[in-house]
Amino acid sequence: MENFFSIMGGMGTLASESFVHLLNQWTKADSDQTYFNYVLFNHATVPDRTAYIEDQSQVNPLPYLLQDIALQNQIGAKFIVLTCNTAHYFYEALQEKSAAPILHMPKIAVTEVKEKYHGETVAFLGTTGSILAGVYENEIKKAGFTYWLPDKTLQEKINFLIYHQIKAKSFFDFTLYDEILLDVAQQTNNAAVVLGCTELSLLEEKRQTHGQNIFDAQALTVLETIRQAENLRR
Repeated sequence: MENFFSIMGGMGTLASESFVHLLNQWTKADSDQTYFNYVLFNHATVPDRTAYIEDQSQVNPLPYLLQDIALQNQIGAKFIVLTCNTAHYFYEALQEKSAAPILHMPKIAVTEVKEKYHGETVAFLGTTGSILAGVYENEIKKAGFTYWLPDKTLQEKINFLIYHQIKAKSFFDFTLYDEILLDVAQQTNNAAVVLGCTELSLLEEKRQTHGQNIFDAQALTVLETIRQAENLRR
């Protein structure tokens, strides 16, 4: 297969399905042959990234992710998309072993915020693991914004939505999602919000009604994937 890219998914599977759905939906194609060539690694058994980041006595996901990188090196992917935000904690180690460039979802998202948003504060919503990883914090601060995080009560709501509603039950609790976004808007005076978890992106994909200040990292990475894939054809 010529000129193809690879998607490192399965973290979680529904979020990977959402990524691929958007990718195909937004691709300008008028026949089977005008869609992009890509391979999806739905590696669902990768250990929980947040669990390891919070407690490094837990199973380390990195060896599992490096297995995927080795396979992608063998098949010759032109670039790689890492669809899990929290897994970007391991980005440097993965890129070091990868023969192909790996798209950096946090950088893609924050670049868009810098281009489109003219306020001072950027709120980040994601897993506790993504917060502890500091990947978005670094990018947001580097771009010159004030980095805002939910308090403990609000973060518990976010964790419940991600882990107990979407991951555990495939239940899309729009009421809770709207409540969280309203809390953030009220507490930050309508600051920009970066959705830095693919389960939140899954909700946003289904809702898509929250306006300009919502920056969905997954959706923005889909657009960048399409740009990169189009370049492969030239």
